[in-house]
Amino acid sequence: MTYRTIGAPCIGEIEISRSRFLADVRRVESEEAARAVIAEVRAAHRDARHHCSAFVLGPDGRLQRSNDDGEPSGTAGAPMLAALRAAELSDVVAVVTRWFGGTLLGTGGLTRAYGGAVDAALRQARFVIREQREAVDLDVPHADAGRVEAELRARGVDVTGTEYAEVATLHLTTTDPDALEAQIAELTGGTGDAIRNGPRWHDIRS
Repeated sequence: MTYRTIGAPCIGEIEISRSRFLADVRRVESEEAARAVIAEVRAAHRDARHHCSAFVLGPDGRLQRSNDDGEPSGTAGAPMLAALRAAELSDVVAVVTRWFGGTLLGTGGLTRAYGGAVDAALRQARFVIREQREAVDLDVPHADAGRVEAELRARGVDVTGTEYAEVATLHLTTTDPDALEAQIAELTGGTGDAIRNGPRWHDIRS
């Protein structure tokens, strides 16, 4: 299973009839983290009238929330959420801060403005794909660590890091742990100690 998210925060800004709309889109992995971002943006722009928000969470994007923060119902949070969904993103929160320019935009104008601000931010985004993989730790003697790591990488195995203590521990991820264990046995003559640590989500490509 895979899903799409952003690799780094992104900002977008548009101005309509002297009203300024600043979108801040960030990657988060929990509702608590999303609400913390919303509170942070609100505190950073206390002079603004509205801080509308939307977020999508989870590998399947099941958890979705939006808030109009005083704008007419359905004119802010909903189009922001629609913009995130149209980009097929999850584990993201968007906050659009509005400074009122003195001209009422109407429901259609607000809907376009809030959705458009998120779109403007996403045009600056770097997207990544996340995949669920089994985490495996491999203990090998220090003298063998470089050779084993190089050969695993050459075979397309994802080596996320190496720790050196009494032995060298290679941190690996794989979608096929049985095949990986067979490769490890071949490369270490059956002496490599592979420990499965369960499934985890990893960024695999942009």
